[in-house]
Amino acid sequence: MKQSRLPYWLIAPSAIFLILLFVWPLLETGLMAFRSPQGQWTDAYVLKMWGDLNFSRAMKNTLMLVVVVVPLQMVLALAMAMMLQNMQRGRMGFLYVWTIPLGISDLAAGLAWLAIFTDRGYLNSLLGMLGASGPVSWLSYENPMLLFACVVIAEIWRATSIVLVILVAGVQLIPKEYNEAAEVFGAGPWTRFRRITLPLIKPSLQTALILRTVMAFEVFAVVYALSGRDFPVLVGEAYNWQGPFQNTHVASVYALLILLISMACTLFYLRALRVRRETLA
Repeated sequence: MKQSRLPYWLIAPSAIFLILLFVWPLLETGLMAFRSPQGQWTDAYVLKMWGDLNFSRAMKNTLMLVVVVVPLQMVLALAMAMMLQNMQRGRMGFLYVWTIPLGISDLAAGLAWLAIFTDRGYLNSLLGMLGASGPVSWLSYENPMLLFACVVIAEIWRATSIVLVILVAGVQLIPKEYNEAAEVFGAGPWTRFRRITLPLIKPSLQTALILRTVMAFEVFAVVYALSGRDFPVLVGEAYNWQGPFQNTHVASVYALLILLISMACTLFYLRALRVRRETLA
């Protein structure tokens, strides 16, 4: 009897942790989003979010970042993982260098790129040394495409490493015999990649896509450091309603919206990249 209860005792700390730090705050957030301070149910806060001047811009900017950044990071991380797999020497050195951004906080990464892209930053200084006529306003609201490109570059540098680590782990699990046998039968590098590598790292691709997409919807610190409120995103609007505007209810609606979008994307990836049992075996 005691042995049968042992697994439950082992998972009890994790379950308590999830209940106290995830389930309970989530329920409180849901209540604050749809209940007034007097305890009445209302949709006024949802309508207030919907009527927010920055809501449509924040939604558009967030979706644009997800659509642009996530595919670029997946392709870049996959290319880097394949490069590491084919390297004979110095593999671990390159991996350590490429994963340095994992040890840097989001805000610190944003400030580092701010020092590069600001009007008197390193990039304009370099362009001046090369004979450019004047400083370029990379982060000005008057140049929205340049501002968006700077945010994309900073996000790619900051978060590609987490995707790389997941894909490297998946690639290393592929038995070498598969590629060796395919090479014996005359399969080229592209054929081996398409027929062997991609199907076998599908679980890793699924995990990386889910994690990176959820993180992309939660992007805030890098954007805030580079642009302030000139490039609104969903998490940034939730922060503004919670902090400067002191309206926890509307901030809770924003938080629930981000959660619902993230859950929808997760379910889509789980269905689109469904892994067969025989593939896992």
